[in-house]
Amino acid sequence: MTHNPILKYQSQAVAKPYFIAAIGLFVGQIIFGVLMGIQYIYGDFLFPAIPFNVARMVHTNLLIVWLLFGFMGAAYYMVPEEAETELYSPKLALVMFWIFLVAGALTIVGYLLVPYAKLAEMTGNNLLATMGREFLEQPLPTKVGIVIVALAMLFNLSMTYLKGRKTTITTVLMLGLWGLALLFLFSFVNPHNLVRDKMYWWWVVHLWVEGVWELIMAALLAYVLIKTTGVDREVVDKWIYVIIAFALFTGILGTAHHYYFIGLPGYWHLVGNIFSSLEPIPFFLMTMFAFRMVQRRRRDHANQAAVLWAVGCAVMGFLGAGVWGFLHTLSWVNYYTHGSQLTASHGHLAFYGAYVLVVIALISYAMPTLRGRIANSHKAQSLEMWSFWVMSIGMGVMVLAMTGAGILQVWLQRMPTSGAMPFMAAQDQMMFFYWMRLGGGGVFLIGLVMYLWSFFVGGAPAEESLGTPRRGGLMPSPAQRRLKHD
Repeated sequence: MTHNPILKYQSQAVAKPYFIAAIGLFVGQIIFGVLMGIQYIYGDFLFPAIPFNVARMVHTNLLIVWLLFGFMGAAYYMVPEEAETELYSPKLALVMFWIFLVAGALTIVGYLLVPYAKLAEMTGNNLLATMGREFLEQPLPTKVGIVIVALAMLFNLSMTYLKGRKTTITTVLMLGLWGLALLFLFSFVNPHNLVRDKMYWWWVVHLWVEGVWELIMAALLAYVLIKTTGVDREVVDKWIYVIIAFALFTGILGTAHHYYFIGLPGYWHLVGNIFSSLEPIPFFLMTMFAFRMVQRRRRDHANQAAVLWAVGCAVMGFLGAGVWGFLHTLSWVNYYTHGSQLTASHGHLAFYGAYVLVVIALISYAMPTLRGRIANSHKAQSLEMWSFWVMSIGMGVMVLAMTGAGILQVWLQRMPTSGAMPFMAAQDQMMFFYWMRLGGGGVFLIGLVMYLWSFFVGGAPAEESLGTPRRGGLMPSPAQRRLKHD
């Protein structure tokens, strides 16, 4: 491991391959998403080589895996610096990286080349049936590998955490990572009773994305904002405590909004309506937190692209998880919208805003330092900022298209008490929105290419400057004024 003068602790460098793998898998996810957008319009596109159900499985699994790579890389980068000590075992982190990458790649190849039923037979699903559930389609060996990698990571990080400084950021991050690993164990439970099966499934899916992942998100967002704004850690800590308290309080009981129509007692409707209605609160608090930190900044960091990703994460996360989630979370609304294109619109914007953007924010801050500089050049940052706007506009078009398609789907197929339009006939009526969604997906892909291109743009690294003192923060430094004009 070559010496990097920018890094405080050289073991932070193990995060770099995790970040590179995350971005590579992200590209794969978007390519399969665009492929699915075409298949919505031309149903036999690439059939039988890549059927729609296989493309969808690859698309969603790549989403989960690349975000996990991003979380792991972020943890390996953040924990040594926060704990003020080297990582317990960099070699263990690198070994687990290769195990996870190979297992993930083989699983995707298996999805693409082997019929799913045959893949289940080949990988021991008859010994312990865990396959066949959405998002948890991974074969048994892959699930076991994920558990091994997660436990090794947690051991490595926990040993680092215990021997060093304890901060609120690392404590919240470790709680989130431990919760992620423990809740995944329910993916091995597949009871014959369908109601129990759906309950255990939601304990993984919901309590990940609307529970422990929110702790990880809050920790990553707080870290980036502390590093780029210079705000006092005590101020950030108070915000984090409030945010995670609301996130856990609303997220855990908010699981009930998935219990409406799976065969559980009726009182879950009341619980779900109340607590899932409160779930936008932690995301709104994150938005306030991000803007407040930038407003009170005590420095103008050279890496302004990372600040944009962080603030964008807070805003888009609130819109996707908060606003679009609330649109169809009440039981008397969800009765009509459940499983429609409205669900897809919420899922896309929530994942993009809350988790895609926070991982990219951390990568945007950390990757220049892993390459031996404080920040990328002004030209590179300018291109990176444009990529944020292009991707966000593309996602916005997609979400509005799916929202329109969902409203039309409910009107034609769900609301009529008699003579409701058949499913495929309703799909034909939604074709305009599917073309619109495909266009948005193409714009998003262009934004992603711009983001990748920014890694290869040269130029002198941006200057680190504390700027000129002013009330409530600092005046923009000359470097920052130049960046705005690039």
